[in-house]
Amino acid sequence: MTGDEELLHVERVITRLISRYPNVPPPEIENRVRTIHQRFAGCRIRDFVPLLVEKAARHEISNRMIVIPTMDERSAVLNPLEL
Repeated sequence: MTGDEELLHVERVITRLISRYPNVPPPEIENRVRTIHQRFAGCRIRDFVPLLVEKAARHEISNRMIVIPTMDERSAVLNPLEL
C-alpha cells in the first residue's frame, strides 16, 4: 500500500465513523482518527494500518463518556449523557 492509498483509506475511515456516530462532532472524530493514525507512523508494515486505526477509533469513541449539559426545566440540573 502506498502512502497516498493509506491516506485515502484513513479518509474513508473518518467518513464511516462520522456516519456511525452522528452524535459525536465530526471534527472530534477526525481529530481522534488522525491522532491514532500518527501512533502507527513508525510501523514498517503499512497494509493493515487503516484497519487498526478504525478499530482503535471505534473503541475509543464507543467507550467514552461525554458530559453534555442539558437543562432540566424543573430543577436546572446538569445531566450527563453517554454517547
